Amino acid sequence: MTETEALETHLQELRRGTVVLACLRLLAEPGYGYGLLEELGARGFDTDANTLYPLLRRLEKQGHLVSEWNTDEARPRKFYRTSAAGSRLAAALTADFRAIAAAIDALPKEH
Repeated sequence: MTETEALETHLQELRRGTVVLACLRLLAEPGYGYGLLEELGARGFDTDANTLYPLLRRLEKQGHLVSEWNTDEARPRKFYRTSAAGSRLAAALTADFRAIAAAIDALPKEH
């Protein structure tokens, strides 16, 4: 494995949980999958559809998201929104993320 490949692997692992948190926080306002995918990318959370859609279904099954179909347009869209349980999870994850970031900042600096 090259150094670049190793870095990409570790970055992917590091970012995996942050996408969950980003989705929960962004979906405080209702949104649909493709729009969320674009917003995540614009905010620096590079994610592909093959990762996002299973994540949305899993979070919904766990009760952290609720969904409804909007059939007002020519093409029906499934809109997601963070549930009360999802908001509590987002708050807990945000607090933990901030504690981890502070702990990392307190580590010796790299050379």
